[in-house]
Amino acid sequence: MFVRWDGQRVTADGRPAETGGEPTLPGMEDAGLGAVRTFSAPEAMGTRFHEVRAKSALNRVPEGPYGFGWTVNPYRGCSHACVYCFARPTHTYLGFNAGRDFEKEIVVKVNVPEVLRTELSRPSWKRELVALGTNTDPYQWVESRYRLTREVLEALDEAETPVSVLTKSPLVLSDLPVFERMNRARPIGVNLSVPTVDEKAWRSTEPHTPSPRARLEAVAELRRRGIPSGILIAPIMPGINDRPDQIEPILRAASEADADFVTPIALNLRKETRTVFFDWLKGERPDLVPEYESLFSGRARLPKADQQRITSAARGRYRRRRTGERDSPPMRPPGAIPKAKPAAKPAEQGSLFDQ
Repeated sequence: MFVRWDGQRVTADGRPAETGGEPTLPGMEDAGLGAVRTFSAPEAMGTRFHEVRAKSALNRVPEGPYGFGWTVNPYRGCSHACVYCFARPTHTYLGFNAGRDFEKEIVVKVNVPEVLRTELSRPSWKRELVALGTNTDPYQWVESRYRLTREVLEALDEAETPVSVLTKSPLVLSDLPVFERMNRARPIGVNLSVPTVDEKAWRSTEPHTPSPRARLEAVAELRRRGIPSGILIAPIMPGINDRPDQIEPILRAASEADADFVTPIALNLRKETRTVFFDWLKGERPDLVPEYESLFSGRARLPKADQQRITSAARGRYRRRRTGERDSPPMRPPGAIPKAKPAAKPAEQGSLFDQ
């Protein structure tokens, strides 16, 4: 089997890999990763997995609006292949590209639970909130084989550390016993990302993710077990998944599941994600290219006022459902969102969904 780095592998002291010692891969050493082996799994749709040894597990991040300052990422790259994924640029740090490589070259930190236990045992550790799923999904396909996320959760539980998890996969339910145990002792949150339940929008924008309906059912099961859980409608993409008839079913399911919150988040096209997304847009929704070029001209995000219009209707409507207030009139598309054209192309001519 051809491996991209076979002719480039060197040992830690610079000797060729074939002379012995642990190899490293270009770009990986700077990221604190040493290569162990690379292999393909026939059942994984042409994906290659690079087992590596991490030098650290806890990542310090600037504390933003979500309230966490530490993350753990057992995997780099993500087989879910979401066209809008804001984590795509991080793959370039490893010498990969942010497009196909991000989806097909998955880095597996095989020793991350052991490294994490060492870091959590230090007297300096203050048991601050640790987030999983902020870079790539901890419950993507490969987790069913390695179970690294399960071991990471066990380590955090042993260290009495609060946890927040974000995923697109109902595989998260396989760790319910751990979540229930943690929930009895400290803060924990398990949240599912559900950008849309529209069949065509889902299959086109996040082709290898589990069914959105299964994700919503996972939230319902988590809440039945008493686990704090919510839904991120993320991202909301103008003209793609922002229509009221696309968002309302998510709010309805969230209400039925007794989700703790619904958080809508507007699209973020930073760095290489912009290129990947626009390439997809040109192929799948060329009718929206002019609007996106205008909306995202010189910026990765929409102006704050437009973001607010995109997200406030869903947020407020779910809050009213939770509090029992009288429902507002049906949501109308925000003013900044491209409206359906009267002469839209029919589905058979390549539109993503019927306008």
